[in-house]
Parts: sequence; C-alpha cells; structure tokens
Amino acid sequence: MKHPYIFGIRHLSPAGAWHLKNFLSEKNPKLVLVEGPCDFDDMLIDLSDHAVQPPIAVLAYTKDAPVRTILYPFAEYSPEYQAIVWCKENKRECRFIDLPSEVFLALPEHAPGGKGADNGEEERMNVYELLDKQAGEDGHETFWERAMEHTGDTEGYHRGAEIFGRQLRELEEDGADDRPEILVREAFMRRKIEEAIAAGISPEDIVVVTGSYHVAGLLDEGAEAMTDKELSSLPRLEASHTLMPYSYYRLSTRAGYGAGNKAPAYYSLLWESFLRGDLSYTARCYLSRIAGFQREHGNPVSSAQVIEAVQLAAALAKLRGESSIPALRDLRDAAITCLGGGSVSELTLATADTEIGTVIGYLPDGMSRTSIQEDFYRKLKELKLEKYRSITQQELSLDLRENRKVSTQKAAFLDLHRSFFLHRLRVLGVSFASQNVTGQDNATWAECWSVRWSPEAEIELVEAALKGDTIAQAASFCMKERVMQAPNMGVAAKVIEDAFDCGMPEAAAYATAALQAMAVDAASVIDLSNVAGSLSVILQYGDIRQLDSTPLIPILRQIFFRACLILPGECVCDDEASKAMAAAIERLNGVALAHDFLDGKAWEDALKEVAERDDLNTKLSGYAMAIRLERSLADGEALRLEVRRRLSRGVPAELGAGWFEGLAMKNRYALIARLSLWESLDEYLKTLDDEEFKRALVFLRRAFADFSAMEKDSIAENLGEIWGYNGQEVSEVLNAELNVEEKELVESLDEFDFDF
Repeated sequence: MKHPYIFGIRHLSPAGAWHLKNFLSEKNPKLVLVEGPCDFDDMLIDLSDHAVQPPIAVLAYTKDAPVRTILYPFAEYSPEYQAIVWCKENKRECRFIDLPSEVFLALPEHAPGGKGADNGEEERMNVYELLDKQAGEDGHETFWERAMEHTGDTEGYHRGAEIFGRQLRELEEDGADDRPEILVREAFMRRKIEEAIAAGISPEDIVVVTGSYHVAGLLDEGAEAMTDKELSSLPRLEASHTLMPYSYYRLSTRAGYGAGNKAPAYYSLLWESFLRGDLSYTARCYLSRIAGFQREHGNPVSSAQVIEAVQLAAALAKLRGESSIPALRDLRDAAITCLGGGSVSELTLATADTEIGTVIGYLPDGMSRTSIQEDFYRKLKELKLEKYRSITQQELSLDLRENRKVSTQKAAFLDLHRSFFLHRLRVLGVSFASQNVTGQDNATWAECWSVRWSPEAEIELVEAALKGDTIAQAASFCMKERVMQAPNMGVAAKVIEDAFDCGMPEAAAYATAALQAMAVDAASVIDLSNVAGSLSVILQYGDIRQLDSTPLIPILRQIFFRACLILPGECVCDDEASKAMAAAIERLNGVALAHDFLDGKAWEDALKEVAERDDLNTKLSGYAMAIRLERSLADGEALRLEVRRRLSRGVPAELGAGWFEGLAMKNRYALIARLSLWESLDEYLKTLDDEEFKRALVFLRRAFADFSAMEKDSIAENLGEIWGYNGQEVSEVLNAELNVEEKELVESLDEFDFDF
C-alpha cells in the first residue's frame, strides 16, 4: 500500500465527524494525521481534555508588533476535533501536518498583490454557484446538506467527499490565485506523511484527515514532497499560539468566517441526530425550538402547528430530492408557513436563535492560555463578572461609593474595583465592555457599562500580551507609551484621567511629571483650559476612587495662572475662532469657581481686561462682561456704561451686535430684567442705516437663536414698554410667520458679504 488512508472532510460537517469516527474505529490506525499547523501539536492534549467545551479555537499570533493573528476554530461536530478525541480515547498518536503557523502568518506578504487567497475563494464560490444551479438548490449550504450531511453510510460519505473535492479542483482549472499556496501546503503535508512512514509506521496504519479539496493533491502520483531546501526558503514570522473560547456566531459565515456555515446551532442538532441514531430528530427539535422561542416572546404557537410543520418539511424534502429528510431550507419554509403565518419577519429572531445560537465555548482554568488571558478570567471570577461572559450584550450599573451594608472591605468596594478593571480593558482597547453616558454630571460615582464577550475581545487580549503579563501591567505600558508619544498637554492630561479611572497611581505619577514638563513650553489657552478642566474633575471627584490627587494641585495652579496671563492676547481672533475661545473661557471660569487654592485675583484681572479692551474680539469681550456680572465683579452701573460705549453711534454694526451676542451667552434672565439694556440696544439699532442694520442682524439672529419662547416673550414685554405698545401684541408680531419678502431678506443674510 503506497498511500495511507485519506479521509476527505468539510471542516464543519456533522456527518463528516460521525463517519470519520466510524472509519477510524474500523481501520484502528496507529497514527492519525490531521490538517492543521504542525506547531499546534502541543495543543492536542488540551484540545482533547474532557473538561473542554467547544466551540474553541487555536489562535496563532506574531510576537512582534503589529500583531498578526490567524484562527483555527473547532466545533464539537468538527471532524478534526472528533479525530483528536478518538485518538485520546483509543490511546493512538495524533499529529497536525499542515504548514507551521509562523509560515501562514508570513504568507500574506508574499502572495500575489498581497491578497492571499481572496481571489481563490471567489473562484471557488463561482464554482459553487454553478453546482447549486445545476442541482436546483438555493445555495451551496443546501446542496452540501442534501448531498452529504444526510448520508447514513460511512463509505458513501468517504467516496462522495473525495469525488466532490476532485471535481472541484478540475472545475477551477488552475484559475484560483491561491493555487500556489495550495500546492505548497500539499507538498508540505506529503513531506509529513513520508516522515511518518520513514519512521516505521506502515501506510495501512495511518489515516490522514484533510479537507476534501486536498485529497486528490495528496494522492497525486506525480507530485513530490517538499524538500529541505524548499522548506528552508519559506517565509516565516516568529509566532506563538494559545487556546481560546469561541462562539457559534463567529463560526457562522455571517460573521465572515469563510470555512464556516450559516447555521452552527442547526448543525449541532444534526450532530446530535447522528449521536442518537435518528436523523429525523433534527426536524422535530428545530421546529420545537422555533415554537418555544415564539412562546417565550409572547407569540402563541400550538403543538398541532409544530406537528403540521414537521409533516410539511418532510413533504418539501421529498418534492425537492429523493429523501424525506428535510434540509434547513425545508425546515425554514415549513416554519414560516405553519408557525409564522407566512411572514418571514415574524420568525426572524426565532430562526437566528435556533440556527446560529448564542453558545460560547469553555476552557478550564489554567489551560493553554497566555498569562494575560489567565489574569482576565481570574478577574472575572474575583469581581463576580462571570455571568457577563456571554455573547449577548448586558448592562452593568456601578456605584463606586462604599457599600456599608456588607461585612468585608472587598465587598464594600466591589463596584469600584470592577470599574478599575473595565477601565483598564478600555485603555487596552479590549472590546469586552464599553462605557455609556449617564445622566450624572461629571460621572462622579455612577457608571453604566455595556458588557459582551466576543472572540474579538479574546484576540485583543492576546494582542495585549505583548504589553504585559497582566491587565494592569499592559494598561500601564499603554499609558506610559501614550505619554512618551504625547504631542501636546491634552494627551498627557487624558492619560492622567485614565490612570485615575483605572486606579493606577503609578501611571498618574509619571503622566503628571510629563505634563509638568510640558507646561513650561508655549501652549494655547484652549489647550490649557482643556488640561485644567481634566485636572479639576480629578481633584473634585478623585476621592471616590481612593487615590491621592493632591500632587495635581501645584500643576493645576501653574497651568491656570499661565492661562490667565495669556488669555487677553489670545482674544485677538476672528469670529470662527471665538467659538472655541468662549468655550475655553467658560472652562477656566468653572475651574476657578471649583478651587479656592487657585489665584482668583489673576482670573478676575484677566476677565476685566478682556471685557474692557476695544482691540479684542467683541463677542469675547461681551462674554467676559457676562461672566463678571454673574460673579458680581461688575454692577448695573458698570453694565450701563459698557452698553453705551459698545452700542453707540459710529460703532460698526458687526462689532456692536457681536458684543451683544457674547453678553447674551450667560445669565439671560438677569439681562432680560435690565430694561436699560434693551433701551440701549433699541437706541443703537435706530442709528443704523439699512445696510448697517443687515450687518447687525446677522449677529443678533445668532444671539437670539437658542433663546426659549418664554425668554423671547419676556424680551417682547420689555420692547413693548419701550415702544409704548402692549407686550402681548409685540410678542404676537415678533413670533408671527414671516411673509415671502421677509423670508427672502432673512435667507439673504446667510450669504452676507462683510468685505473681510
């Protein structure tokens, strides 16, 4: 016998897994060779452990950044997985025989155009479409299920898979771009087979488990095994690998996994049917689960309807093929007809739950994980977050304050330490949890998170292993890296915020030192205000996280004082830049009000200078005046004098109206109550000619744009008193719908030319 037994399979095939087990029991080989990276052999013991619950995956990843990864997933009904389990149960040797993962990780760079096997997969899908059309099916899944997954005969499956793979190769006619990679892989697998035979194992004592596409390639008499020279010339990237849980959703083709199927949970039912020895079980169970889901969600479905659906599915299968065993297509059509009243949308959620499912795999503690994965799962257990390790998103609300109703310190601050953990994952870019906005100002003690486990989060964890052995170490490395690369003070300040959120004082310390060094260099008022605002929040609410924030006081003093000194000079700006400057002034004012250790005199002097100078942006001068009024730093007489000066004859329309716009940005009710202000505005507008009035109107429209209806009515009362009219009449006139001419005039203001 020149060749060992070669059993072709589909990577996620319940029938393939079942018939392969039977084939192995019949041949009872000494060695089973499985398609898969040969450097995964150290995973075989863990993969076959009885405590492991598929779906699981082996993840290979490069040791250097940027991290590249490849995944090899297994379901319980994967033929490769069942081959590994059979070897464990029967004390037979098992090995992987495909190219090592370090070669697979390097291949994309060396593929034509860097596209890898994308075009090859496209070519293959075109062939599948031709097969489906010829068979009269709605897709390749249905064709494969009818032709192969309902096969009850082991030899029939064995021969059918081989014929399918051989004909698929012939139809492609070397047109696929991934053909060179396939030939390299098959040459390597032949090498591994020859090595096993050379080691003294007879071909009849070896079974090779590979994708049906490769059977013809491995049996090709004219093809040679890979030589030492060819092996040494293969590209490589240093790599490691680990075992991780996986999910049915990620196994499905809907999640983008090319070797998957559309309905992993449904295929699990097929596997259970083989275990029970009753292929009709799948139909009954599928339709019963659809009915159960509908009932749970308030949609009544009777047992009679389920029975009718089972009978209809069998009839549809008989019409479409030679067997009365329904395929998924038949079952879905029967469910829609009998359980959904003919409406596809009625059963959308039920079919997704029954066909794809929410199952995720499980690995026992300490099994074949990187240290950072171990730390992650240890923390889930320690912080009582294990119930959130679900594919379904859940909400988690945290109260960071001490819980005085419990007896231990650990329990008292459970939510606080949960917050630290979730923020560290956020800093690492691990998508296990995302923070939601709460209604609480500045998020002092309440947090709300959306939590959901996914294979992507697991991959992100493994990628983070390059940064540290634990979640805390990796988060610290990330923050230190951000500080070292920080282009401005704002980035460093954000790191300090993150360090406090993460409960990591050492990270806050080096970020603070870096920020202090940056503060001596030139920085804009906007940057300084952002940093001051961040530090202010930490100082006000940092105690809730039980971290000492007092080292931030000197740097906040330094930054705030510098902002006071340069504020007037930076208020020489255009109208567009004034928006950001006004926000910066508001932030600095909030900081000044929040902390009595800051130089209040310097801030008051800065506001006074901005409010009184004529060479600055008038909107900002008006805004500074509004803040001074709000803080009782200016009285009514000071406002009266400033109004007369700013809204006097000869002052350009855009300057006067711009100043009023800034003044109206704060403390509106107090301004509305000052009748003298509206008298001055009225007198000023009367001095303007038509063209000047249009210029002023551009700014005044913007000033009053977000006034409430009640505020506008109050202004109307003031104007009515000034003009000698009833306030209600004025309000009706001001709030009346504009006529055509007035609308055209207002619309023309949007493109008003200020000759700037």
